[in-house]
Amino acid sequence: MAGEDIGIEPATSKQYNRWKTLIPFLYDWFNNHNLVPWPSYTCRWGPQMESHTYKNKQRLYLSERTDGSAPNTLLVMNAEVIRPRVAAAEHIAKFNEEHLSPFVKKHKVIPHPGEVNKIREVPDIPHVVVTHTDAPELYVWNVERQPAEAQADAEPTPDAILIGHKENAEFALGMSRKGSCVASGGQDKMVLLWSLEDHKTALSSTSADNSANLQKAPKIEPRFKFQGHKDTIEDVRFNPFSEYELCSVGDDKTLLFWDSRAGTSPVLKVLKAHNNDLHCCDWSPFEDHLIVTGSADKNLRLFDRRKLTLTTTGAAVVHCFESHEAPITTVEWSPHAKGILASSSEDAKVNVWDCTKFGARQSVDERKYGPPELLFQHAGHRSQVVDFHWNPVDPWTCLSVSDESSELSGGGGGTLQLWRVNDLIYRPEKEVLAELEKHRNQITGTKSGTPKPAAAKQLPLQSPSKA
Repeated sequence: MAGEDIGIEPATSKQYNRWKTLIPFLYDWFNNHNLVPWPSYTCRWGPQMESHTYKNKQRLYLSERTDGSAPNTLLVMNAEVIRPRVAAAEHIAKFNEEHLSPFVKKHKVIPHPGEVNKIREVPDIPHVVVTHTDAPELYVWNVERQPAEAQADAEPTPDAILIGHKENAEFALGMSRKGSCVASGGQDKMVLLWSLEDHKTALSSTSADNSANLQKAPKIEPRFKFQGHKDTIEDVRFNPFSEYELCSVGDDKTLLFWDSRAGTSPVLKVLKAHNNDLHCCDWSPFEDHLIVTGSADKNLRLFDRRKLTLTTTGAAVVHCFESHEAPITTVEWSPHAKGILASSSEDAKVNVWDCTKFGARQSVDERKYGPPELLFQHAGHRSQVVDFHWNPVDPWTCLSVSDESSELSGGGGGTLQLWRVNDLIYRPEKEVLAELEKHRNQITGTKSGTPKPAAAKQLPLQSPSKA
């Protein structure tokens, strides 16, 4: 209900209400969109479609995860993304949790065979995405080829089907930056790798095939089947600099590294990388020796590949990130800022971390807001954050979704949020203070030449970012 905090404890409700008062200080831009009646378990930015003076138009990929009374769907959305330093503070602070945003519109609703658990866009084939569902198969879609409005009983019409798993493959899905390679992991404990190179021409065509259906879609066999995990694989990621190298994590608590040029056995291992199941991992786009993992033990761990062997244990961890209060759901390095990564959790938070702050000295007051490397905390969701994604073309801008479909959360759909971190939070302190000095009078409410009140000497530069 409007004005009510559904599915969260009183302490969290109090924190959420405080967060709402801080929106003008924390964000350059913020937008909230209610997902009704069904939640999305994944979210991705698509290509930028238009660029204007004050805003850009960009694609979003989401899903509708239903209860079976309606078809599961792949959603193609159009979002108006306000440019940096354009949105007025009083506008971004006003929103209703139950309303649909005027900045987010449905473009296509595509029937999908089963619920959509993960979506990955193919970087070098425009408008093509790959989806994971609760089945052994993966599906490839050229979204521009799909009809604008499908009939209620329409059959799903993927453009290709990736086969090879012997059991369900639900969440582990990775895409190489070049080479059009797809990797997947599942309950069969195998990491499979496909190449879409030979299918680029057919997949790139936007001409609709009216005779297409699930049975006629071409089926693509994997080029490699990597074996080494002893339990379900939860995530897989490519080295951003190579289509041959990838890493994977799973419920066996291990982090394994693979190189298709060296065979189908692991080339490096981290045994017991965490104290519980591993849910996610990511490979740094700036330093290919750094890999971060997230776990059900509520922590993130950073590993240096140069220090690993085939018998490495979790003791080789470079750093452990501690702040989340529930299992980690997603982790991802920023594509624009070196040393910056973010993580989402079932605690309803998205944390942004700065690896350059490891071991930095803190005052007693600063310690109350978390470790020095915790740069920013997005606390806008009221239930578990199931996925988020950094915008690949708009620095410091994120997309995140939470699931409110459980009875504890009120049995609703979900929440989609688009947000950009205020640059006063991450820019160098001297640069920020110099800019604030130029606007001293407006900030303190004093006239030129009037002494500044003592209370205004301490501007909220750090603590609100972790509120």
